[in-house]
Amino acid sequence: MAKLPSPVLSVSLTLAFASLLSACDRQSTEPAQQKEETVKDLPDGTSGTVSRNHAGEPLPDITVSDPSGTTLDLTALKGKPTLINLWATWCAPCIVEMPQLNTIAGERKDHLRVLTISQDLQGAEKVVPFFEQKKFTNLPRWMDPENDLIFAYQGGELPLTILYNAKGEEIWRVTGGFDWSGEKATRLIDEAIEPQPAASSAT
Repeated sequence: MAKLPSPVLSVSLTLAFASLLSACDRQSTEPAQQKEETVKDLPDGTSGTVSRNHAGEPLPDITVSDPSGTTLDLTALKGKPTLINLWATWCAPCIVEMPQLNTIAGERKDHLRVLTISQDLQGAEKVVPFFEQKKFTNLPRWMDPENDLIFAYQGGELPLTILYNAKGEEIWRVTGGFDWSGEKATRLIDEAIEPQPAASSAT
């Protein structure tokens, strides 16, 4: 799990990000909260924590943009469940997750919106070549170079993934790398997907 620098270190962001390249393990000293669950035995040694402590909170009032300059107001993302993933090109666990999220975005596009939002300070300079190389055809190239989202979520660590229901209310969030291809991830995402009515048989 990679940790982001705090706002007070903004004058040293370049050096801070360089030092984070090898920081993949959580080093938080905060006490474990209730309703948290540690996920073990994930690919490439990744591990993540599922928390429901923020359940019911609304989508943050923040606007992100893509390399073309198109903007997106996150508060407008209602009517369909949304999975938001905060990532960066320098974050090793993030890179492991991206192909899995790309698959989910393609397979569940009718019932789930997947938003990958880069926290790279260099924005399009890093995001565009990364997507061109990896060819993630199902994932959007949203960017938050000011790191407004990670601070809004009071996270400070990447990757950070949050699931919202169709009303724009948080269901859970995962801090750290996660096996999004596994059955546990499927069950977690299904919590936001309303059962589809069965087609009536012709009489």
